Amino acid sequence: MLEALWDKAVQALGGRPGTAGDLAARYAEPHRGYHNAAHALAVTRDVTALAAHRSPEEQAVLALAALAHDVVYAGRPGEDERDSAAWVRTRLAEAGVDPAPVADLVLATIDHTADDDLTALLMDADLAVLGADPDAYERYRQAVRREYAHVPEDAWRVGRAQVLRALYDRDPLYRSPQARDRWEAQAKRNLAAELESLRS
Repeated sequence: MLEALWDKAVQALGGRPGTAGDLAARYAEPHRGYHNAAHALAVTRDVTALAAHRSPEEQAVLALAALAHDVVYAGRPGEDERDSAAWVRTRLAEAGVDPAPVADLVLATIDHTADDDLTALLMDADLAVLGADPDAYERYRQAVRREYAHVPEDAWRVGRAQVLRALYDRDPLYRSPQARDRWEAQAKRNLAAELESLRS
């Protein structure tokens, strides 16, 4: 499925299919509790829905960025995103596609800031899980905790609370109107509930 979506997006940009390389194998790595193939597919699905009004070329760039944004995941914030961008540059150069727009989007996920509307769509799709129904949000929370199983509980609670508080305090949390309509209210409820659980 990942390779098929990759090939479709590459071909939409005039490139050569069959260049996904180890995309699927990387997302199947056993240490990934949340940042796995299901996450990459969900972000691709959500960004495609958010970008329905954009050009086919922009949709293809967003799809490639969604597929590649966590292709390298070793729990090294910043380095993982830079390595993922390097991976995508190699694969798209092989496909005959300009890698710069996709790599720039991947790099934007380092701090989740968006200077333009296209980047905002990817950032919003990457955070869509925050606006999931409570049961799905709980599965997400547990999956992330598994990825950080090596972190002691007290340290986890402090670090996780810092991340959640920064997200909760963003107003709005989502940059694009369509994402705000879909997820904002539920995301704020989910974040508030988890923050409260971390204090207990």
